[in-house]
Amino acid sequence: MNVKLLGEVFVTLLVILDPSGAVPIFLALTGHMEPRHRHRAALQAVGLACGVIVAFALVGRQILAYLHIDLPALQGAGGLLLLLVALELLTGKTDDPRREATSNVALVPLGTPLLAGPGAIVATMLFVRRSHDFPAYLAITVGIVAVMVVVYLTLRFSGVLVRILRPSGIEVLTRIAGLLVAAIAVQLLADAVGAFVTEYQHSPH
Repeated sequence: MNVKLLGEVFVTLLVILDPSGAVPIFLALTGHMEPRHRHRAALQAVGLACGVIVAFALVGRQILAYLHIDLPALQGAGGLLLLLVALELLTGKTDDPRREATSNVALVPLGTPLLAGPGAIVATMLFVRRSHDFPAYLAITVGIVAVMVVVYLTLRFSGVLVRILRPSGIEVLTRIAGLLVAAIAVQLLADAVGAFVTEYQHSPH
């Protein structure tokens, strides 16, 4: 196994996925669930994120090329989706008691685009593109799995904070998470617009 590449994949994806940064958002979306539902949500979010990242690592370039989608478009779509989530967090709609407690938030927006976002997808695709033998592919696979285990354990045991913060603390955390998600969304949109402008400037007229 290519240990050097394994280290690069692990550190790069760990920084991009930022498990500790995902905790406030995870708790804001799942803090009112029962522990077992919250644990299942963590598992589903990580499972989906892992599946999306692996899928794009294998056939991402072909999918985007077939659909004529540029990466900035993927970033912009992720930004718009996160912006809608941020508005729900900031306006308190996620606290509506009429909404059925469900782990579907584990899929969207937790699994994607928060965890399996454009950054993680692009980084993985670049690692795969520069690899040409089995040890390299094995290192990438092990690196992805190791990062996902760290993310799952971080989210799985974040329930300790729920007992400490209590409902009032969760409500405050939800508003803070809304601001964070909104900032991430705006950054994704800004990056997408910047990439489109750069691409347009360098394209032949």
